[in-house]
Amino acid sequence: MKTIYDFTVKDRKGKDVSLKEYSNEVLLIVNTATKCGFTPQYEELEKLYEKYHSQGFEILDFPCNQFGQQAPGTDESIHQFCKLNYGTEFPRFKKLKVNGPDADPMYKFLQEQKGFAGWDATHPLTKILDEMLSKQDADYQSKPDIKWNFTKFLTNKLGMVVARFEPTASIESISAQIEELLK
Repeated sequence: MKTIYDFTVKDRKGKDVSLKEYSNEVLLIVNTATKCGFTPQYEELEKLYEKYHSQGFEILDFPCNQFGQQAPGTDESIHQFCKLNYGTEFPRFKKLKVNGPDADPMYKFLQEQKGFAGWDATHPLTKILDEMLSKQDADYQSKPDIKWNFTKFLTNKLGMVVARFEPTASIESISAQIEELLK
């Protein structure tokens, strides 16, 4: 059975990184952008990282420019932005595509494992996202592709995808599942 550990990705300098390096850790894999309404989530992600990293938790940050061109710049400039503005310490990888024929194989796998999870109805951006995506595709909710920046996939220590969180999901709901997996 395939797991997240079967994939190799590129670090922000272009070097291959086998995800086997993260064996036996709980992973939160996130497609990010530096010019998005969800960009302040970097602060919440860093707090999760600080809280759980020593217990076997890792966040893998994959910048993506596919949604509104909201991840402009080089891999290094994105990294510097995140360090300076949000103090992030978790690993950041090379910018990639998460949807379409050129999507990174790891992201194709993630979508096969967990489809669209639905929006948090209480989030202020839910209505905007739903209206925008419905205009592009009335049936968008039935498709597993990534809908926007800051979609998160949670894997257990065996490398199996156990949850998908859309960008509107509360950090508390993510934290609760991380805690369960670290037990």
